[in-house]
Amino acid sequence: MSTPADIAASETPTRVLLGRIAQVYLKPRWKGFALALVAAVIVAYCSARLVQILEPAINDLLVVQRPGAIWSIPLAIAGYAVLRGIAQVTQASLVNRIGNGVVGDVQVQLFGKLVRADLARLRAQHSGGHVASVLYDANLIREAATSGLVNYTQHFLTVIGAVLVMISNDLVLTLAILLAAPAASGIMRRFSRKTTKAAKGAMAETSALSTAIMESLDGVRVVKIENRETYEETRVAQVVARRQAHLVKGANARATAAPATETLMTLIVAAVMAYAGWRAGTGAMNVGAFVAFIGALGVASQSLRQLANLQTVFAEGMAGARRLFAALDVEPEVRDTPEAQVLPRVRGAIAFESVSFAYGEGAPALTEVSLQAAPGETIALVGPSGGGKSTILNLIPRFYDVTGGRVTLDGIDVRQATLASLRDQIALVTQEPFLFDDTIRANIAYARPDATDEEIDAAAQAAAAHDFIMALPERYRTLAGEAGARLSGGQRQRIAIARAFLKDAPILLLDEATSALDTESEAQVQAALSRLMAGRTTLLIAHRLSTVRKADRIYVIDRGQVVECGDHAALLKAGGLYARLARNQDLETESAP
Repeated sequence: MSTPADIAASETPTRVLLGRIAQVYLKPRWKGFALALVAAVIVAYCSARLVQILEPAINDLLVVQRPGAIWSIPLAIAGYAVLRGIAQVTQASLVNRIGNGVVGDVQVQLFGKLVRADLARLRAQHSGGHVASVLYDANLIREAATSGLVNYTQHFLTVIGAVLVMISNDLVLTLAILLAAPAASGIMRRFSRKTTKAAKGAMAETSALSTAIMESLDGVRVVKIENRETYEETRVAQVVARRQAHLVKGANARATAAPATETLMTLIVAAVMAYAGWRAGTGAMNVGAFVAFIGALGVASQSLRQLANLQTVFAEGMAGARRLFAALDVEPEVRDTPEAQVLPRVRGAIAFESVSFAYGEGAPALTEVSLQAAPGETIALVGPSGGGKSTILNLIPRFYDVTGGRVTLDGIDVRQATLASLRDQIALVTQEPFLFDDTIRANIAYARPDATDEEIDAAAQAAAAHDFIMALPERYRTLAGEAGARLSGGQRQRIAIARAFLKDAPILLLDEATSALDTESEAQVQAALSRLMAGRTTLLIAHRLSTVRKADRIYVIDRGQVVECGDHAALLKAGGLYARLARNQDLETESAP
């Protein structure tokens, strides 16, 4: 389904896109780009001069045999050839450097935009689509904005120069040939439209291919246990086939455009030769002029063929630019307001005041939720799955913004604080902590990359992680693997806790931090969490009610509302939803003594 940004992007005129590309990506490199254009002009000029010199070369060397021509004309040809070669090398090296610089800028900008985007937007599209945009669209823009533009300038000027040579030899014949220009232009426009359509289809299928591959690899254990390798291979093959169909259509359009233009020019050459033969018979055209005219026509024909190819390059580049700028122009809804203030270290008082929230246009996830946590208190959120507990946690660091009511820290609405200073106050430990494919040290110090080795060691010891880290082959320099795959679940969890210890934030959010662990690992992690929670305001979500009995206050969340509140004993006595959940886990019997 197309978004408003996509629709607006599809309607953006090519002139506007080119202006934006020039302003954003080429202007900072204008010196190198201008030099590349100068080199292109020199190439075009030398090509025209080499054709123009054919007339005196033939007449003065072979027909009249003018004295001195045997030296001057070959030297002139050699000089123009060397100058053109130097200009071509200069142009190519500059275009390569500028082009790769543009690709780097595009990729960094797009990634920066994605990593700062709203969670709602990121979850609306598979990450494979974002990867495809970063890798595929950037290269299309590079080809159009650098080599495409410079080569277009070179070949366009070459055509102009060749036409001027033709005019100097026979004006009437040149004007007759120019009557075919609209036909050549029509051919290029026709194939450009085909290429644009194919490029859009290829970009969509490239995103689908990235998505299919990433899903299959991320879920490889499920694929294997269900014996679905053949199915996944077939699914990817279908996407590849659709993508190839678009790529073949685009390649065919490119491959056909040049021969079609060249065939037209060859027919023109045949007509020119017939006309020139008639003119020579009347004495109106000499051999040198005829050869120069045919040479200029050949150069113009070759450059027109290149221009036809470049039309398709521009079409693909503009399609990529439209999709790129559509992504870059989406502003996050969760962002700093102009009057946002930098929060000093807070005491940790959290309050939800009649908070309501909905994901997009869906049904409300929270309705009139009110809860409080005093500094240093441990608050537990329990209730059936899908009730809104994780949503409550997500609203505190402003992963999403409330749609009604407000969330405050020490009485300050979180929307009035800068995002950076707000999130500096909060540490998060989730059920499946994410580790980067970097060293253990880097993962612990992710929030504080300037931390000393002593501070990192102390955090790891507090999290009961130091001993197993020292047993690893490279100790703190051991790579964690993709998403921490080289570590066990308990080890990953303790690394995440060490990261939270090192951050030393006054507020701690725990989202099912021990639910995925075995009994032994849970005991170790629970002990580390108890040390981490000391002196911090903690909001924790747990389905195992045994982990929340010591909480200062328990809020029971069901269908987006607070249905009960109290401590463990009071809620059991009340006989409501919490008591039913406790009976299901045999906690009531355990608590009776």
